[in-house]
Amino acid sequence: MPSKRAQYDQFLKGRIETLFKQKREVYGSPRIHQALRRQSIYVAGKRVERLMRELGLRGRVTRVYRRIPSIHRFFESIKNMRKDLPKPIRINQHWAADLTYIKVKGQWIYLAVVLDLYSRRIVGWSMNKRRTVELTKASIMMALRKKQPTRGLVFHADRGIEYRAHAIQSIHERYGIIPSMNRPGQCTDNAEMESFFHSLKAELIKGVRFYNELHLRDTVAGYIQHFYNKT
Repeated sequence: MPSKRAQYDQFLKGRIETLFKQKREVYGSPRIHQALRRQSIYVAGKRVERLMRELGLRGRVTRVYRRIPSIHRFFESIKNMRKDLPKPIRINQHWAADLTYIKVKGQWIYLAVVLDLYSRRIVGWSMNKRRTVELTKASIMMALRKKQPTRGLVFHADRGIEYRAHAIQSIHERYGIIPSMNRPGQCTDNAEMESFFHSLKAELIKGVRFYNELHLRDTVAGYIQHFYNKT
């Protein structure tokens, strides 16, 4: 008769396989471990890693390559406000934003995203063939229309020109938003956005051929609404 540990291993394997399929076969052992804990199943991460290896389950992982945005001296420097503030304790206190690019049939498509740093949910996004201020402005306005935050919201972004333009600063002034930006050369100041883009490209983009921008747009919308914002 199998030992109690072996029996529990079989139980865990069943739960792990179910979660792995529910998460579109992209979760690795750390995220499966977190998902089990949310179901009040407390087990060591190493055990989850071993059981997934025995089951032949492996999450999809990719490296994300990003260009370092140029810094234009004619814009006034904005400090990193987040490093001196406590972590948010409710939604719509701190938002983070950034953009990335995805290739569709040899052409770059740019994606701008706004993330709530308390809920870790995407609250606004936009997509365009051109990397312009209108791209980032559209993502911010979507977030403002949906969430209607009170004045005093901290909005953190990298030092790209798209987030330091006068049109963006005007939005900050109109809605009482406190701007915050990465320190020069410190991309880790916006680590949450880097993490989202890594998940997006590992779990959705890698190995997929998109027919056109509309196909990419529909796929990203489904990922954000039905997968990322619900995990």
